[in-house]
Amino acid sequence: MLKRVDSIGFSGFQEVLLTFSLQRHPASPILHPEPASSWECYNVFNPSVIHYNALFHMHYRAQGLDWVSRIGYAVSSDGVHWNRLREPVLEPIDEQESRGVEDPRVTCIEGTFYMTYTAYSSAAEGRDYLAQRQDWDFFHDGLILPMIARSRNLIDWQRIGPIVSGEDNKDHVLFPRKINGRFAALHRRRPQVWIAFSDDMLVWPDESMAPIYGPRQGSTWDNFGVGSNGVPIETEFGWLSINHGYSQDHIYHLGVVLLDLDNPTRVIHRPADPIFWPQELWELRGDVPMVVFSCANPVVDGTVYVYYGAADHVIGLATCRLDDLVNFARFG
Repeated sequence: MLKRVDSIGFSGFQEVLLTFSLQRHPASPILHPEPASSWECYNVFNPSVIHYNALFHMHYRAQGLDWVSRIGYAVSSDGVHWNRLREPVLEPIDEQESRGVEDPRVTCIEGTFYMTYTAYSSAAEGRDYLAQRQDWDFFHDGLILPMIARSRNLIDWQRIGPIVSGEDNKDHVLFPRKINGRFAALHRRRPQVWIAFSDDMLVWPDESMAPIYGPRQGSTWDNFGVGSNGVPIETEFGWLSINHGYSQDHIYHLGVVLLDLDNPTRVIHRPADPIFWPQELWELRGDVPMVVFSCANPVVDGTVYVYYGAADHVIGLATCRLDDLVNFARFG
């Protein structure tokens, strides 16, 4: 919901301030753990959703009896009521994924579906690397890889490989089309959000990477950590990227950043205020409390559907009009 607030500035001239927040869908949470399942009986969260052939297709992270993350699939005609497969569509196959496959983000580029996801390993070399780190939200007994997979049907997935390896890097998401002839992806190389480019999805040269933005000192909600969320939305004014941030209290908020269409390393505008944060009981309490984390923001008939994991336990939905979100991204 976009609101206009008129005030008198220090100069004596009238100022127009824009405030904005996503609106929770009344049916939320829209997906719960399945008690009868061995692999998704504890938590379902952090979903990707793509709108294709008049249907909403969801890929979501799930945890069951062994606490290993797998990725499930569900389909919906209205984006609210879902039918899901009984078995996961992506699950660990080797040591680098031994602790799980996490946080999918799916987009379609030139007729092929691509999924970015985080591989979580318990390899010894990962533990050695982690022993040198003190970050609160990093996996303290494993190693992560920002992986990419592809599919023709959204069910069967072929792994391509990681964007980078040997570092704390995740929150990666592909742009929905090539930029200047190359594939492009946002990723989180702590503490900043970076961009990467590739000719073939296989090799992402380090010399083609660049930082874009990072935590903001003085902010009340994103001064400690930031990262990208769903697939950037292309608008006439720039790439609209929903992001997340948190401060020392580790309460996750969602915000928005507007990036240049031809040169996404250039931030056109980054509003100071967040657009969403935990408020409902099921967002405040769960497996990881006080977290709202989105991996999806498809646009259907002018409405942005923001699907999110709530407290790492259930899946919620919040919406807004695309025009309102663009105006806030430009002027908020």
